[in-house]
Amino acid sequence: MDTSYKLDINCDLGESYGAYHMMMSSDEAILPLITSANIACGFHAGDPAVMRLTVERAMAHHVAIGAHPGLPDLQGFGRRMMEITPREAYDMVVYQIGALDAFVRASGGQLHHVKPHGALYNMAAANANLAEAIAEAVYKVQPELFLYGLAGSELITAAKRIGVRGVNEVFADRTYGSDGRLTPRSHEGALIERPEQALDQVIRMIKDRVVISTDGAPVPIIADTVCIHGDGSHALTFAQEIRHMLEDEGVTLTAYQAK
Repeated sequence: MDTSYKLDINCDLGESYGAYHMMMSSDEAILPLITSANIACGFHAGDPAVMRLTVERAMAHHVAIGAHPGLPDLQGFGRRMMEITPREAYDMVVYQIGALDAFVRASGGQLHHVKPHGALYNMAAANANLAEAIAEAVYKVQPELFLYGLAGSELITAAKRIGVRGVNEVFADRTYGSDGRLTPRSHEGALIERPEQALDQVIRMIKDRVVISTDGAPVPIIADTVCIHGDGSHALTFAQEIRHMLEDEGVTLTAYQAK
């Protein structure tokens, strides 16, 4: 592969809270393998101590830091849909960006991006009003931040309209429908568990700008950043294999920067 291909690898981190330290050890192991981290801000997961520690660890590994705002749903891990207004979405995102940014600044760092989590992410991908509220929240807090959203979604469109720098995100371990949206986790075949299959999908998205949907149709897609999940049973091994295979393919791995 041409070495001019560049890719950001991002991962959702800092999603333990209180007495529930489910993923802190895997977070630390995954950090050297990624180029940007999306850190939970306390609504769907995370708490002040976890936020601080995750920020410090990300900075130690020179990983770009993003706020990962979600719905206020600890029990459902932010993956359950909620009926919220655009104003509520705006307020939630401003609040959570502010919380994470304070820890970043206190540690001597600088916030790089914002990526909504779970159900909020999926809702904003399809709902133009929610997408615009989230993009406006990012713009009003720090207009220079990047906004990560599902490639080609309403969130990317809203970012452009509001004046925020949108970053097209793709997924290594998720399948896609013919509409370019992620297959719902509740559906069979939503997750890709074999690293070889995930790599093939990522390489095709980078090089050919298409993804093969679950019905076999090629769907146009732009890949600025790829998400790997850190909460699966084989998350660390998966991350290691994906990174090594991308490097072997000659892909330059680096945090996203404006083109």
